Amino acid sequence: MKKLVILILITLSVQGYSQENQIVDIPKVDKRVELLSIVFRLAGNSEYNNTFFKLYTDKIEQHFSPYKNHKLIKFAEKLSVENEISYNAVMSMAVHLDEKLNPRVEFEKSSLNKRWEKADVAMFVKLLQSFYNDAKCEAFFKDNERLYHEAAIRFFPVFDMIDLDWYSSFYGDKPSEKFIIILALGIGNNNYSADYQKNSGSGREVYAIVGAWNTDDSGMVDYEEEINSYFPTLVHEFNHSFVNPLLDKNKEFFRVNGDKIFKILETEMRTQAFNNWKTVLDEALVRASVVRYLIDHDFDMSAIESLLNFEISNSFLWIRNLVDEFEKYNSNRNLYPTLEKYIPNLAEAYNSFAEIVVQFDLKRPVLECISEFENGDLNVNAGIETITINFDKPLPEQGYSIFFGKKGQEAHPDIRKIYYTNDNKSVVIEVRLIPDKEYQFIMRGKDLMKSDGYRLKTYEVNFKTAKKTPME
Repeated sequence: MKKLVILILITLSVQGYSQENQIVDIPKVDKRVELLSIVFRLAGNSEYNNTFFKLYTDKIEQHFSPYKNHKLIKFAEKLSVENEISYNAVMSMAVHLDEKLNPRVEFEKSSLNKRWEKADVAMFVKLLQSFYNDAKCEAFFKDNERLYHEAAIRFFPVFDMIDLDWYSSFYGDKPSEKFIIILALGIGNNNYSADYQKNSGSGREVYAIVGAWNTDDSGMVDYEEEINSYFPTLVHEFNHSFVNPLLDKNKEFFRVNGDKIFKILETEMRTQAFNNWKTVLDEALVRASVVRYLIDHDFDMSAIESLLNFEISNSFLWIRNLVDEFEKYNSNRNLYPTLEKYIPNLAEAYNSFAEIVVQFDLKRPVLECISEFENGDLNVNAGIETITINFDKPLPEQGYSIFFGKKGQEAHPDIRKIYYTNDNKSVVIEVRLIPDKEYQFIMRGKDLMKSDGYRLKTYEVNFKTAKKTPME
């Protein structure tokens, strides 16, 4: 039985490595990806402000901090707020630029993420080229060449494991795309898929952009230690290149049930940057495909079971049923030579998947109210010392989970203590607030549940304190 963890002694260099399957490039660090992630780090995007690889992110801060007020950074801040240019939209722009930061194709005719508007693209590219010179980016990348080279070598144990032939076997279509693995060293535990399509409709490039979230004693990124996480991530991102176009072509089959699922799980999904029903169903299908990949390659059932439970904790409640549906598909390949042929069956199965989510929603505890103010209040007394969250059903007092919202750490209240009361139907959060300040936090349901396992519905709390306390 193949284990998720393997030990490989790397004696090859990047230049000397030859991959048998030529549809995939060897892993590498890409200056375009690094540059765009640095820009949106400086712009304040929380998803680009991880410090897991501190040795490298400290170098970024030291070199680029003087340029936080550059016109490009201010424009990126504006795009993030007004157009939601964040997460995969940032990486989409990166792969649509050439090495000189010029558009590879006309953007309006390209596969660039649709959150980018034509006028904004032109301004962004102009400012980006200016920033590249002003911030001495070329010198930064040159100074870190050895680090990039070492990171690429260290990724080989993960790269060596992947079986690209499985994709054509499972989906029933031979890939014509070029697969490219990019190591994004400054984005922490985030990972993205992106694609680039030429005007002619040929030459599609599929990118798996993999973060860096584990380091060794020297502070250098270490992929092998966390190969259990990195390898499924790589399998996951390449699945997107098959799943997303497949559901794009057939989305009307899934719209009703997809919309039903998303309305119930919207908060949970949005906190994971899945902002519509189509994205959620893309993710569900990709995650089930990863499980199928592991099954087909004889991975330990304990590892597969752990992955399934992890996906359920992320609110993909129907993941086991979706994997079972793949088993039906695999058992009848004479009738369904491709997964696309099986789409009507999969759409029918989503009737029962949606019902699973509906029944779950009926049984889970609900946040009823906040004692001290109404959620969304813009005139909260800054002198209050507690925020009391009340639920309709008692919780087993096993923990709590309070996370930053989109407004980030700056909007998170100063929490002093948290405890249960009212027969475990209330959680009291002792806080210290500042006048005239916006606050936001998320009560995450995956860590707040009844004894029967039904999780609280994830709830976002927003409020603003008054300019003065009543005593003033």
